[in-house]
Amino acid sequence: MQIGLIGLGRMGGNMAKKLLLGGHSVVVWNRSAEAILNFKFQISNIPLKQNQLIIAETIEELVHSLKKPRVVWAMVLIGSATQTILEEVGKYVEQNDIVVDGSNSFYKDTEARYKMFTNKGIRYLGMGVAGGIKGPTEGYALMAGGDKSAYEHLIPVLNTLVSPKAGHGYFGIGGAGHFVKMLHNGIEYGYMQAIAEGFDILEHAPYKYDLLQIAKLWAKSSLVSGFMMDRAVEALEKDPHMEKLVGVIGATGEGQWTVETAAEIGIPVPIIKGSYTYRLQSKQDPKIQQSFTAKMVAALRNAFGAHKVTKKEEK
Repeated sequence: MQIGLIGLGRMGGNMAKKLLLGGHSVVVWNRSAEAILNFKFQISNIPLKQNQLIIAETIEELVHSLKKPRVVWAMVLIGSATQTILEEVGKYVEQNDIVVDGSNSFYKDTEARYKMFTNKGIRYLGMGVAGGIKGPTEGYALMAGGDKSAYEHLIPVLNTLVSPKAGHGYFGIGGAGHFVKMLHNGIEYGYMQAIAEGFDILEHAPYKYDLLQIAKLWAKSSLVSGFMMDRAVEALEKDPHMEKLVGVIGATGEGQWTVETAAEIGIPVPIIKGSYTYRLQSKQDPKIQQSFTAKMVAALRNAFGAHKVTKKEEK
């Protein structure tokens, strides 16, 4: 297939490379020249067919370089920029074209965009994308909502992106896909918090434990094994006692949206709410910033998604 991809950052660049390796034709655009240069270096060893890759200079050029029905996929991870990009895309796409928002958008925003594009005869998908740094090799988990015919049209592309271990699914119209992704990340908040708190207790236990040894043991088919425990192993290999970091924990919105949505529905979510509140407090409270728990959560975020951490010399 041919697809236009906007955004060559941490996830977008890797997805574009995965699509090229899968034999698809890709037209890309990115606002910053640095990201384009990084992407060119990233794919420099891939033997490409003629016109398999086009690097557009504008969004208008990207759209007009695509065959109809066009597919334009935005991987812009900053919320405010997403709206700006999609408005620009909306100027050039035409009836029956497909627009995909692969950012971490709030599902209510996706709902509004779905209605706006649908009213113009344009097929719109809100696509939750998960996978972090393992996505390029193990596949991305893709959660789609919006126009079902657009989802079905995109299945060859989706099959490439989820290969070899992940999967994709369609969950309903409007913001349904981004709602599922929001909950995925909300659960992620609580899961990381529990792992970090557990290792904090082990670090301060009356026994002298090797935390890395425990993480490696738990990562092998225990009830808490899995993707995040594997990341705990990686984090502890780099910093066994979390001595290099300041426990300032970033957040990209999904935890807040999960807590607010749960309150609207009337569902108590004490674990997710507590982990979200803890992240907010970590930005201001020196005691939390010095805690093993906060440092471990920050290290886990860095391990699975290359999210920025604050090192002691930077504080």
